[in-house]
Formats: sequence, C-alpha cells, structure tokens
Amino acid sequence: MSVLPGGLRVCVESVPQYGRGLAAVALTVAAGGDDDPAGRHGTAHLVEHLMFPRSGGGSADPTGEGYAALVAGAGGVCNAETHRDHTVFHTTVPAESLPDALAWEARRLLGFAPTEDVIRTETDVIGEEIRGAGDAGRSWESALGALYPGSRDSFGTAAELAGITAGEVEAFFRAHYTARRMVLSVVGDVDPAGVMAVVRAVFAGVGVIRVAGEAGAAEGIRAAGEARAAREIRTAPLPSGRPGVAVGHPLPDPVADRPAYLAQAVLAQVLGRSRLPALARSARDGHRLTSATVTCGYHGQWLASAAPDLTLAVLGRAPGTEVDAAVGIWRSVLRAVAEGPLPEAEHRRAVNSLLVAWHRQADSLPTRAVALGRDALLLPGSAGPDALPAELRRTTPAEVAAAARALLEGPATVTELAPQARTVPTARAHTVLTARAGTELAPQARTVPIARAGTELAPQKGTVG
Repeated sequence: MSVLPGGLRVCVESVPQYGRGLAAVALTVAAGGDDDPAGRHGTAHLVEHLMFPRSGGGSADPTGEGYAALVAGAGGVCNAETHRDHTVFHTTVPAESLPDALAWEARRLLGFAPTEDVIRTETDVIGEEIRGAGDAGRSWESALGALYPGSRDSFGTAAELAGITAGEVEAFFRAHYTARRMVLSVVGDVDPAGVMAVVRAVFAGVGVIRVAGEAGAAEGIRAAGEARAAREIRTAPLPSGRPGVAVGHPLPDPVADRPAYLAQAVLAQVLGRSRLPALARSARDGHRLTSATVTCGYHGQWLASAAPDLTLAVLGRAPGTEVDAAVGIWRSVLRAVAEGPLPEAEHRRAVNSLLVAWHRQADSLPTRAVALGRDALLLPGSAGPDALPAELRRTTPAEVAAAARALLEGPATVTELAPQARTVPTARAHTVLTARAGTELAPQARTVPIARAGTELAPQKGTVG
C-alpha cells in the first residue's frame, strides 16, 4: 500500500498465479446512497453511470471514444456498482494494456464534465432500474431504514433525479471523489514498481480539487452505533409476487466485533444449508411456510459494507399463514440453534461451504481487487482476503449459538410481503434487475464479492445500467 501526495491510497498485488497475463484495476470511492443530498436521492448512482461516457462530446473522454469502448478495444471488460456507503469501478485487461487502462481511469476522473443531455439519458436508465428492483432488495432497504433512520438505498428516487442539473452532479463529484476518499487497487500479473511509476504519473492531479465544505462519509449513519431499541419494528407492507414476510436483524460491526460478525455469517450458512429446508416444510398449529431464505450482509454480500448492516430472512407464507405465525416459526428455529449445542458436523459443513465459495473466487482478479479496496476503505485493520479462511475456521459452535441468541434478543424489523394484482404490460423489451445499483457496459463473467452467506452461492452482481 502506498499513498500519493494528494492522499490517494494505492494497493498493488502481484498474483500471476491467479491470472497469467491479466490485470484488474478497482477504484473504490467513499460515496454511496447515504451521501446523496437531500432532495436528490440517487446522485451517487447517477455519478457512477456518468463515469462511463458513451462518447467524447462534453464527457470525460475528449477523444470521442467512450471508456467502455476503449477497454473493450483492448480485449478487456469493465463494470461498476453503487452501494450504500461506497461505489466501486473495476476493469480487467491484458497485463500489457494495464498502463493504458490506468491512464483511461485517471482521464475519466480528471475530465468529468457530463452534459445535460447525457444526464437526462442516464436518469431515464436509472428510473428503469428502480422500477425493476426485486422484492428482496426492497425488503432489505426497508429493514435497514427502520433500524437505522437516515440510511439511504443505493438506487435513488426517480422523481428526485428528474430535475437534477449538471451543476449539482459536478458539485457532488467534486465533493466526494477526492483523493483522500478513494483507493486504487491493482491485482494480477504485474510488476508493483512499474505499476506505481505509471500511477504516480497519470494520477498526479486526480482528486486534488476540493470545494468548500468537502463531504464527510455520512458519519452519522456509518458510525452505526446501536440499532433502534424497540424489540420489534413493524414497517409498511411491501408489494410482492407472493405472500411472505421479511425479518431484518442488525449485524455486529465487522471492524469492532469481527468474530461476532463472522459467527453471523456462519449462522446464516447453518440456517441455509440445514435448518431452513426443514423450516420450509415445518408445520406449527396448522400453519406452514412455502419457502425460507436468509442472507447475511448488504443484499446478501457480507464483508462488502461497513456497519450498519443486516441479516435478512425472507419467508414465504402458505394460504392461511399469518405474518405473526411465520415470524414465530422463524424465531423457533433461531431458538433451536441458540439453545445448542450446535452439532460439530453441522457447524463444520457450514464453515466448509463458505470456504469452498471463497476458494472458488480466489482466482478472480476483479474480486481480489475489489476486496482489497473495500478492506482499505471500509474495514480498516483487516488482514486482507487471504486471512479470511483462517478467521472462519476459528469460529466455534458456541459463537454460532451466541449469534442466534443475539438475533432473538436484539431489535428486529417485520415487513409483510403482500401480493398485488398485476396488469399485463404491452409487449416491450425489458431487463430483469437485481437489488443493487450498478452499471455493466461490456460482457464479462460475473463475479461475487470475496464472501457471501445464504442459501444460494451462485454468482450475483449489480443491476444492468
């Protein structure tokens, strides 16, 4: 890790065994939904989109060729995601094209100047993403907002973005995309000394322009503190394709209380691998659940966000099963784990499943680059992604039981998922979106964050922009 004179942190890792002949670049910025100005919810998401200029006219690419086109022309791919507390851009290219990719990355930062026409185009795209957000995403955001008032989702609000001006967008960029709030990570078949020489040359002026009152990192929300004290917080019902209920629980701070946080990740895996299948088939006083999933961390990604964060259970309700009955079944399963002891074999299977998922991703260059940037920006003091397997193995059955007790004894949100009659739209092309803001501008193999807990370990990424 090096720090440029302006404050930009740069992390370079030579791992040719994970990508012979390739290199990945990740730019992680401490700017997300929580930083959106009042009345302009979605500004961070919009800036993410505008970092991918489609053409040079009035954009960050004065040559007339968009960033994505330049990357694709080199045989590479690029992507980005906006989160609650950060935005991350990642690009993978042949190692021989890395100096060019770094120059393009710096140039779009230095030349950020979107036109009104481009802004209107991208706000329309974001509006489509918001309308297409899935049920799970809305449940997650509802739970976080109830437990931690003031937190903002990463998508934004179409009505508030409709009137945003180029001046407002540029002011947000100048305030938040400063050197001290960014980490540049480069991973792959690279020479660290050579990479640093290029970075010092092309990033010398990046992020050094500041405005009066430079933005902080939404400290009031991100400091997290204690979740609201009420034992159970009922939120407004949300429309859903089928009847259900979402139950949200606060997670421990992954920096200040990392062992307890990792125990929650293992607990989610225990529930997903062995307890939830039985839960979905269970009967209690004639009530039944049709499905049950649990995810740990930001929209199912753990160690991908600073505190505050959530564990979220989404339970499908059979006809006649009321919300309270479904929540009671969920709590009964938590009590069974809390009263333990958790069988050693069940605990080992849960930990091993997380380790398998980690090792399957360990050779993904963009995943490593993103993880290094997030660790440096959001999780100070982290030993890095390669230390995670040993940390997971140290988690004990007793700690998992304590994690279940913490969910039972702490505050929780309950959100009814209520079906609504759906109208059949006229035939037109549309895109199904996941519950995270993001931009994809070139085909690529999808990557997952360095670790993820839940009932499904399939790759998942942000929304298409």
